[in-house]
Amino acid sequence: MKFFPTAFTFLLSTSAILAASALGDTQAAGAITLKEAARGKFHVGAAINTAQITGRDKRGDALLLEQFDSISPENCLKWERVHPRPGHYDFALPDAYVKFGVDHKMFVVGHTLMWHNQTPEWVFKNDKGEAVSKEELLKRLREHIATVVGRYRGKIGGWDVVNEAIDDNGQLRRDTPWYGILGEEGVFAAFEAAHQADPDAELYYNEYSLDNVPKRDAVLKLVKAIRARGLRIDAVGLQEHYLLTEPSAAAIDGYISAFANAGFKVMVTELDVTMLPRPNQYFGADIKQHFERRAELDPYEKALPADRQQALADRYAKVFAIYAKHHANIKRVTLWGVSDAQSWLNDWPILHRTDYPLLFDRDYRPKPAFNAAVKALQSTQ
Repeated sequence: MKFFPTAFTFLLSTSAILAASALGDTQAAGAITLKEAARGKFHVGAAINTAQITGRDKRGDALLLEQFDSISPENCLKWERVHPRPGHYDFALPDAYVKFGVDHKMFVVGHTLMWHNQTPEWVFKNDKGEAVSKEELLKRLREHIATVVGRYRGKIGGWDVVNEAIDDNGQLRRDTPWYGILGEEGVFAAFEAAHQADPDAELYYNEYSLDNVPKRDAVLKLVKAIRARGLRIDAVGLQEHYLLTEPSAAAIDGYISAFANAGFKVMVTELDVTMLPRPNQYFGADIKQHFERRAELDPYEKALPADRQQALADRYAKVFAIYAKHHANIKRVTLWGVSDAQSWLNDWPILHRTDYPLLFDRDYRPKPAFNAAVKALQSTQ
C-alpha cells in the first residue's frame, strides 16, 4: 500500500500541540509524527508500563498518544502477574491496559501466553511439589489461555502466543518445564487454544537474536510446523534488541527476507538500541543474565555525547529504512518503551545503568534518532 501525504499529515492536531506544550516542546508544531510517517506501511507501537496504564505518567501518555497507534504491555499480561496463584486471576491492571488502548482506538497487543520466564512455579508442580504430568500441564495451559484471551475477545487485536521457545543453539528449550514436559506439543496446544478463545485475533510467535542462523532456521522450522498443523499463525515477532553496530543491516534485511520468502509476515515487536558495552561479550537477550556493575560499563551516566547521539541516529535511520523497504511484509514496529527513562536496558543485564536506547529522551523530547527514523520512513513511499 502506498502512502500519499495530505496537508493534514504535516499538521499537529490541537490536542497534539497541547501535548507538545505539556511535554516541554516535545516536537515543534507542524512536525510530522512517527505514526503519520508510518501510515500506509505498518503500525508503530510502544510497550507501556504501569504508570502509563494508570495515568500517573501524564507526559508519557501524552507522548504515547501523539506518536504511536499501537500498544504492548511490558508485564501486566505475563502469567506471574495475571495468574499468580491457582484459581486466582488479577485482571485489574490488564483491564485498564486494554481499556486505554480501546478508548484511544489503538491496536492492542497481548504479551505473552507461554514463556519459560515469568511463569510461577506452581504451574509446573502438583500438590506434592513434584512435576505435573503432561496431561495436567496441557490442561493448565489451555485453561489459562481460554480465560485470559477469552476475556479480551474482540479487544486485543493480536497475541504473542509463544515467546522464545528456541535457545541460542537452535534447539527447543527442553531444559525448561514447558518443553521438558510438553515438547513441541505445548507450542501447538497454545496456538490452538488461543484461536479457540478468540477466532478473530492475530496470533504470533515471538523470538530474539534471529541473526543467529541456527536459531533462525530452527524458528523457521517451528513456525512451518505450526502452519502445517493447520493452526493459525499470522506473523513472526522479531525482538530487535540491537547493539549500535550489530546485527548488521545486511543481516537484518536477510532474516526479514527469509521469513517473508517462507510466506510469513513479520513484526518488529521489541525495538531498542543499547548504547552501553556488554560485559563478557554477551550479546543475547535472556532476562536471567545479570552482571556486576563497573564504571567502565556505564560510561554515559551524566549524558550521551553528541557524537554518540549521531551514531544512534545513524543506526535508527538504517534500520527504519530496512523496515520501510519491507513494509509489504511487516505488520507492526513496536519500540520497547516510550522514553529512555522507562527502558528495561537501564537495569539489564546490569542494574542501575544509564542507557539511551529509544527515540525520546528522559524528558520526553525527541532525539536526533527520532528525526532520522521519520526521515527514513518518509523516504520510502
